[in-house]
Parts: sequence; C-alpha cells; structure tokens
Amino acid sequence: MKIILANPRGFCAGVNMAIDALETALAHFGSPLYVYHEIVHNRPIVERFQKLGIVFVDDISEVPEGGTVLYSAHGVSPVIREHSRTRNLRAIDATCPLVTKVHLEAVKFAREGYTIILIGHEGHDEVIGTMGEAPANIVLVEDEEDVEALKLPADVKLAFLTQTTLSVDEAKVVIDAIKRMYPQVVGPNKDDICYATQNRQDAVRKIVPEADVVVVLGSQNSSNSQRLAELARSVGKPAYLIDRASELRDEWFTPADTVLITAGASAPEEHVQDCIEYLKKKFGASVETRTVREEHVSFPLPRELRVLANT
Repeated sequence: MKIILANPRGFCAGVNMAIDALETALAHFGSPLYVYHEIVHNRPIVERFQKLGIVFVDDISEVPEGGTVLYSAHGVSPVIREHSRTRNLRAIDATCPLVTKVHLEAVKFAREGYTIILIGHEGHDEVIGTMGEAPANIVLVEDEEDVEALKLPADVKLAFLTQTTLSVDEAKVVIDAIKRMYPQVVGPNKDDICYATQNRQDAVRKIVPEADVVVVLGSQNSSNSQRLAELARSVGKPAYLIDRASELRDEWFTPADTVLITAGASAPEEHVQDCIEYLKKKFGASVETRTVREEHVSFPLPRELRVLANT
C-alpha cells in the first residue's frame, strides 16, 4: 500500500485563531465559559473542550447574564450581538476574518440598495450569520435549480455572495447560472471562497487521479470536509469522511491500493497521523507527502484577547 498525504490539509488560519482564542479565554477567565455554536465544525475538538468545562450553546439565552461567551469561527448575526449586549455578556469574537469580509460585503450591498443572492447551504452557521446582516435583502440559493426558481424582476439591482467553504467548481456553476439569468449581477471584488478551502480542493483535484481510495479527516457537519469527499467521488473514487482512525474499515482497502489522505480545514493533524499509523501496521503502507501549494497565512487573536495573551 502507498499513502499519498496531501498538503495543504487540516487547520486553516481561521480555525487556528479560533482554537487559540478559546484556549486563551479559558486560561484567563476559567470555566464556566460559553461558546455560541461549535467553535469549529469538528467533533473531536468540541469533545476535547467539553471535557475542559466549555459549554457550547445554540441559544444565547443559555449563557447566564454577565457571563463570558465566545462567538465561533463561523460568525454571528447582529441580533445575537445585540442580545449579548442586553444580557451584559462579555463577548469575545472569534469569527474568521474571511467570514467577516462576507458580512461586510452584505452590509455594503444592502446599504446600496442591492438584492443579494447568497450561495450557500441552508442552516449552516455561517449562512445564518451572513443572512442576519441584511435579512430583508438576501435570498439564499444552493444550486442551479434554486436559481432558476427565482422570481426577481429582470432589471433588479443584484449582487451575489458565497459561503466561504463551498466547492469552487459547484459555486462557479451556480454563479454562471445567475449571470445567465441576470447579466447585470455584480459580485465581490475578490472571490469569497476561503483560500484554505480552495487549496485543499486543488490538492485533492491534482492528486486524486493517482488514488484508488480517498480518506478525508473531518466531521459530517464540516462543509469544507464534505466538499473534499464529494470532489473525490465526482471523479469515481470511493471517498470516506471520518473523524478518527477508529472509524477506518479494513474492507475499504486492498493491500495494493494507493490511498490519498487529506483533512478538512477544522480537522486536527493528530487524527491524520493516527490513520497513517493504522494503515502502516495493517497494510505495511509507505507514505509520500505531496505538496501542491504552500500556505503562510495567520490571523491575530480577537481584539478582546490580545492584551490578555501578553499578560
């Protein structure tokens, strides 16, 4: 067996920042410490923090008045921020700056009188937060069929935005469909799809022709991890999305396979290495690391924590 280990893989700058922010807040404020939604969409990370006394909530009213709450990397709507203020919460904003960029674009387009088509997955935390910035101006679409079902005036002043963790290819299909129906549509100055999402997809796209099987480390509710598995399946390769090495099944592999291993932007590297060790022991696998693109991006801690981090 041969393993091709895709690089880049795993944590992006936004996930690193959010995890560092939560660890810093826990060190300074102790528990109970609350996080609105999962800090990142990764089950092992959430479970680790729960064991340390972190409480994840889906309703801001679950945070006791005057308590400390950290907003997840996926961002929140202005309504949540206002609820935090009225409840006198100490709020720490660990929203990924790339998500914040989309929020600011939504506010700008809405202020200028645009109807905004947001391309994304209904119910995703990021989408909920973005739509909350201008709920009267935003229409959500997920695919070409949703675009074709739109009943907007032909001459509507129109803009589009995208969820940051989409498949690059799928987003392009939807954007092209919007442009066909509404040639006047405008978009952001720079693609909203996050650099890490794009780089991980590019790595899989380049390497997957050599693979017999693809293993993606990441959780089922991680949009960018799901897209990596879907990308492999779209070219006919079996792909498995798992959180941990304990979820590997021997019947997925044969001893002569070439196995591509990658990880979504919120998946810890330790679980990648556990999978490699399992396949080495079970199938005598050798490992080749294949670097498609270098990444040198980092984001600072939230403003509320920078002073504390230096004390």
